[in-house]
Amino acid sequence: VQLVESGGASVQAGGSLRLSCLASRSTVSISRMAWFRQAPGKEREAVAGIESDGKVSYSDSVKGRFTTSQDNAKNTLYLQMNSLKPEDTGTYYCVADMSDDRRYWGQGTQVTVS
Repeated sequence: VQLVESGGASVQAGGSLRLSCLASRSTVSISRMAWFRQAPGKEREAVAGIESDGKVSYSDSVKGRFTTSQDNAKNTLYLQMNSLKPEDTGTYYCVADMSDDRRYWGQGTQVTVS
């Protein structure tokens, strides 16, 4: 599975961005998709995830501000980010978990909040 993220940009605190992740195959065949991020000098952390049954989960740091959704017709995963804070700065990665436990990563898209 190839994953291509887009939508990263530089924004001011309080602003919004929507990230997209286009998968090279039907997202219906993917067990779980998720967003991770990595800030400079920090470990990569999970931000949001969505199961094949539609169940979503968020890290405490983004709960109430970020929303993830999936459009199976477009093979695309989204991350709507509102009320952005400087601590949201980092590279955001899309992840696909398959039923055989293989995990695929996108190349990342940069989000900078100042």
